[in-house]
This record gives sequence, C-alpha cells and structure tokens, in this order.
Amino acid sequence: MSNDSKNGSTNPTPAPSNFLRGIIEADLAAGKHETRVGKDGQPLPTVITRFPPEPNGYLHIGHAKSICLNFGLARDYAGRCNLRFDDTNPTKEEQEYVDTIIDSVKWLGFDWKDGNKEHLYFASDYFDQLYAMAEYLINQGLAYVDSQSAEDMAKNRGNFGEPGKNSPFRDRPAAESLDLFRRMKAGEFEDGAHILRAKIDMASPNMNLRDPAIYRIRHAHHHRTGDKWCVYPMYDYAHPIEDAIENITHSVCTLEFQDHRPFYDWVLEHLAEGGFFAKPLPHQYEFSRLNLTYIVTSKRKLRQLVEENIVEGWDDPRMPTIVGMRRRGYTPEAIQLMCERTGVTKSDGWIDYSVLEGALREDLDEKAPRAIAVLRPLKLIIDNFPEGETVECSAPVHPHHPERGNRTFPISKELWIEQEDYMEVPSKGYFRLFPGNKVRLRYGYVVECTGADKDADGNITAVHCTYFPDSKSGTEGSANYKVKGNLHWVSAAHALQAEVRLYDRLFSDPHPDAGGKDFKLALNPNSKEVVQAFVEPGVAAVQPDEKLQFERHGYFVADRVDSKAGKPVFNRAVTLKDGWGK
Repeated sequence: MSNDSKNGSTNPTPAPSNFLRGIIEADLAAGKHETRVGKDGQPLPTVITRFPPEPNGYLHIGHAKSICLNFGLARDYAGRCNLRFDDTNPTKEEQEYVDTIIDSVKWLGFDWKDGNKEHLYFASDYFDQLYAMAEYLINQGLAYVDSQSAEDMAKNRGNFGEPGKNSPFRDRPAAESLDLFRRMKAGEFEDGAHILRAKIDMASPNMNLRDPAIYRIRHAHHHRTGDKWCVYPMYDYAHPIEDAIENITHSVCTLEFQDHRPFYDWVLEHLAEGGFFAKPLPHQYEFSRLNLTYIVTSKRKLRQLVEENIVEGWDDPRMPTIVGMRRRGYTPEAIQLMCERTGVTKSDGWIDYSVLEGALREDLDEKAPRAIAVLRPLKLIIDNFPEGETVECSAPVHPHHPERGNRTFPISKELWIEQEDYMEVPSKGYFRLFPGNKVRLRYGYVVECTGADKDADGNITAVHCTYFPDSKSGTEGSANYKVKGNLHWVSAAHALQAEVRLYDRLFSDPHPDAGGKDFKLALNPNSKEVVQAFVEPGVAAVQPDEKLQFERHGYFVADRVDSKAGKPVFNRAVTLKDGWGK
C-alpha cells in the first residue's frame, strides 16, 4: 500500500478511469492550465480541486465519496485540493461543525497541504471581495435591488411550464440599487425588506437563470466574522467566485447542481469582463451522488434522529455520518475502497449497502488480529478435568500472517461456550454438542458430551462433558480423533467480561425515505442489541478504536468513547458474511 505525499492519502488500489479523469487528462495534454501563476508569481498546479462543505452539520458517507474523488484526483495528477467552508448562512453554521469536518477529512486520509502551505479557506475570507463584485454587477446593470415581498417574488418567478414576470423594481436605476445595497450592508433594513438579484432572463426555461438572488439581509451573528455583516451572499453566487479566487481548475459537484452551471458560468464570465479574473476560468463538472440503500443522508432527517433521541448522537455507530462510521469500526481504507468500486458516472443509481460492508470485511480481514468471544454464554463443565489446574493453549494472532506470532490462553475445568452449541435433541446436520457426541474445543481438546443440568423451568443451566487428554490440538495424539464439530470457548475463571454492542442496519427498508415515506416507520427495531459477553483474557490490553475479528462472530472495534483499559466495550462493525435478508 503506497502513501502519496500530495493530500496525504493512502491509495489501496489503482484508480479506475472515469469521465472526469478523461477530462483532466485532455486538459493536461492540451496544456490548458500550464501558464497560470499565483499572486506570488509562482506557477500554479495544473490541477486544483476543492471540497466545499457548508458547516451546518456532520459529514456523512455521501460526502465521503466527494472527498475521496476531489482529493484523489488532485493526488493522482500531482495537483492539490483545497478544503473550503462555504459559510455564507450564519443562521445554520457553527464552529462545532467546522471542527468535526476538519477531523473527518483528516481521518479519511487526506490533507490540504501543498508543500508547507495549508490550503484551508472559508467563504467568509472573501466577503469583502464578494461584496465589491456585487457592486460592480450593479454598476454594470447586471444586478438590481428587488423590494418585492418573498411571496410576490415566488409568485412572479413562474414555474417550469410558465415564464416568470419581471419585478416592478427590475429597471431600478443602478445608482438607486447601489444606494439601497449599501444601506442594506449598513444594517438599515429588516431581514427580507430587500434582496439583490442578478438581472438575467425571467423567461428562461432554466429556473436558476430567472434573476436569481445573490445577496440577502441577515441580521445574524457569524461564527467567524461576528456582527460585521448583515448582508450575506447566496451560495450560487459565492461559489463560482470562491473557485476563481482559489484558481480552481475542475470544480466537481453532484448532479443536482447541473442546472446551476449556467449561472456559475454567467457570474464568472461577467466578472472576467470586469477584470476580476483571468481566463481560463474554473469549470464545473457534475457526477452522480452516492445513493446507498438502508440509510438516509438528508441533514434534516439525520438531525431529527439525533434530536428525537432515536439514536444516541451524531456519532451513534448506526448513523451514516463519518463520525458514526468511525465509531462503528469502519476504516478510511474501506471507505476509499467502496468509493472507488462504486465508480464515477453521470447516471444515478443505487448501491447496495452490502458493497460498503464487503469493502470493510476485505480491509479488516488482512489487518485485524483474531480473538475468541462468547456472546451468549452457557457453562460447559469438563467433569474429568483436574480441579484447579489449567493447560495453556495457543492460536495464531492472524492465520494468514504467521510472522505476527501466537496468542495464548488457558483451558480449565469450567468454560463458557455459545448457547447455540448445545442441543438436547439434535436437528439434522447438527454436529455440535448433544449427549453422546464428540467435538473439538478449538485450539484445545476433544470432548464428549454427557448431558446437561436444567433448572425448575427446564432451561439448560450447564452442559457436562469429558475430555481426552491425548487429543490436544498441536500434539501427535490429536490426529487420532476425527470429529465434525469445532467449538469456540473461553475459560470461565480467566475470561474477561465485556459489554458487546451488536449493531445492525438502522432501517429495515432499503429505501426508507423514498416517495415521501415517513422514514421513521422503517426503523429496524433490532438495530442495536447489548450483550454481556466473555472474551479471551489477552483482550484486556485492547486500546480504544482497536479492531479485532472475534472468530465466528465478525469484526469488532473497542468503542473509542466508552471502552476503558481492563473494561472493554466492543461494537460490532460487520459480520463475517453478508446474512442480511437471508
């Protein structure tokens, strides 16, 4: 696995080709961006992308695809990717979201350095420039202050089958609009009293060109600029300008912004005519967003899950947020692998959640050390094992990597086994413990079941067996015993008790919010089960965020919040096999 210096990501597999790579390679071959220089007079990279989140929530798996794409393209073409916060709406944005986004992007394996320089930016860095450019558009007759009510503006905008109507303020003299705009900036008017609009075409079939709003009044405290501003730019106006200021070459976004591209171009073309920017200008390209089954990615719905205590916070391991997936046990490499495998296209489609789970299994299979855990304990008593004695058993840390050595754990008279490993009257094909049957205790001895104890209600309380001292795994005598059953176990006297959280998919419907459905009706009642398990004693040294494969049960992670030394708490990241719906 290589580690690229640009944007700091590991790249587990060669990136497959896609239409965006084709565009970039054609631009490189044509030398489209070769002659550009920065403000310092130094040549600029020929590929500069950006990831531009709004700091109004936590990033989710859909954002991860955009992160991997933008940073990955920059990495693979010796360019750079900027991290830019589009903080143009102070009523919804907080520093908390800025901090978690930075942490999530870094955790995914990327950074925004080019040499020693960090390329971390905020739209608010450009508020003065954005405002000056808006004044230029007003002076050029390309923007005007509209004083209609919000209701009248919406009514006059028309719809897809009906052209819009010009505002009665559309032909307002530039000097009057400029005066009003400056008074808006000075805080003279209430929210909604006026709005600055671009003057394009109210009859355009593209609704985004029907004199779109570019500035609105917002008397709100901004998390970075405080109370300096009470007018804020709209995203569709600010975004292309931010791209141009940062010398972005390829502005990559999802398909829902395709109809916004003409306005993106309109803004930059007119500002280039005014001498604000030199050509070639940034160009916007769209790709299909990641649509993953069994989740919701609407920020509003995710917030609803949190605020209504349906989940236990933004980092609940069932959440599709990056912080939640990290706590669940997902790795950056698994998420990158899934993003690469799902490809980059312009066609919308659904990706089954099992693709993400498969990528995690593939990544953890190579990495995760093995251990034994008994999740639903049942006592097994070896009647002829010497009281108070133990015998050391050995197992590989990783079966495919002998260089990682062995782990050891004791076997004793009383063990914990899984409840499902005993059946008084066996069903067809059952090869585990039942009276008279022999099985091997994995890494230990062959035992023969002799019966079981029951309580007054007929529930099994303990199983009894005898062992064969010459049958220990790894000894010559073990070859003399041929058995079909192989059971996992831990010594009752030495095992470590641990809380284990068995997580499953949060929703039982593959499309929980499709077609206007109430997504809460699709919640999976079995998405979390907490059991008190027993694990082999060596697991006591596990560190928070450390991943293990519990043999037979799946891949688990020591919870990064609740797990403590000697008192581990494990989250199931994924089962060993995909058993969903089977």
